[in-house]
Amino acid sequence: MLALSTATTAFAAAPASEAAASSAAQPTASGWVGDILTRICARQFDVAQRTDMESFRDYDAETFRAIHDERAITVFDSGGVRIGIDAIMTALAGHFTNREAKWTWTERYRVVDGCNSAYILYETVYEIPRIGYRQKALTGVTYSHDGRKWLAIADQGTKLPP
Repeated sequence: MLALSTATTAFAAAPASEAAASSAAQPTASGWVGDILTRICARQFDVAQRTDMESFRDYDAETFRAIHDERAITVFDSGGVRIGIDAIMTALAGHFTNREAKWTWTERYRVVDGCNSAYILYETVYEIPRIGYRQKALTGVTYSHDGRKWLAIADQGTKLPP
């Protein structure tokens, strides 16, 4: 999150019937059924990625944690790496505790592979006005669909010039 890193996805409850349909039929779906499932998963992904970004912006650590796979990895723009959601949450604890940073993002690119995987690239800005800190970055986030919902599995930040 910070431009340091992370964006990740939050699965904000798509109707249970949509989630069940996507997980039940996904391995063998083809034709019009596959098209419907692809559209359902794309809608789920849209909600999930937005919830991911908003949970970080709104200091909602519980939602942020919930949208990550336990095995998630974050590669910060500094080169620091955190593996596992516990390590990621520890690294980002100051953000959620201090509640003073401003987080904004603009989507630049996305690809959703049915109900399998997705990638999204954001141009992000992380600011702490009190100390004059401002960082722009490209933040890429990879998601995986677990049969019921989208989970963030990897994110990486690359610092941009101011």
